[in-house]
Amino acid sequence: MFIGLLFFTAPVLEKVYFQTQIAAMFFFDLDEVLFIVWDYPMSFIELFGTLTGLITVWLAARNNIYTWPFSLINVASFFIIFWQVQLYADMLLQLYFFAMSIYGWIFWYRQKDKIEKLRILNSKTILISVILIVISVYLLGVLISNIHLYYPSVFEKPAAYPYWDAFTSVLSIVASVWMARRIIESWILWILVDIVAIALYFLKGIKLVSIEYIIFLLMSTYGLIIWIVEYKRELKELHEKLH
Repeated sequence: MFIGLLFFTAPVLEKVYFQTQIAAMFFFDLDEVLFIVWDYPMSFIELFGTLTGLITVWLAARNNIYTWPFSLINVASFFIIFWQVQLYADMLLQLYFFAMSIYGWIFWYRQKDKIEKLRILNSKTILISVILIVISVYLLGVLISNIHLYYPSVFEKPAAYPYWDAFTSVLSIVASVWMARRIIESWILWILVDIVAIALYFLKGIKLVSIEYIIFLLMSTYGLIIWIVEYKRELKELHEKLH
């Protein structure tokens, strides 16, 4: 009976598998054109990643906990995109972002009944952070420059713009940690990341993503202003309580 069932279902399963493969190629391949806008071929994965990214940043600027589930979807999309355009540091960065999104979601959820106060960093912490960032960018840049030699079966082509790629990756890591801890300077780092990313992604031909980062730049500026206003309000409330 089992053999008979297998005999009848095998063609169906094979057809489903084949259709799944076709769907996966359509959804995940940058070369599969969904539609054309102003002579620019738009793929599904680039459009989907862009939209989820915009939603994520908009929610983050508004201190909304749904920032994190949308972030999980977004980083999965960009992991696929960056692998295809040889931005390997950014690709590997998405693995970190995935873990940080889970951490941020849990942290914000636990703090929902007692919202953690916004914070600013002191001069010593900022200086140490800058030194560590410079060192990390250099070391990651060296690694990414040679990663196609270390793992040629995975990274078939040399990395594109490895040091600028490393710059955006390192700053993004620091910014995401600071944002999860509600540190205001996180938005300053995001602004720097956005400025470099606009040029980097345009040069790699993912122009919609480049345009997205122009919007991210505006949103990051908005987020910085909102958090500064809220920080001043919190200081004022604290001052009133003490007096």
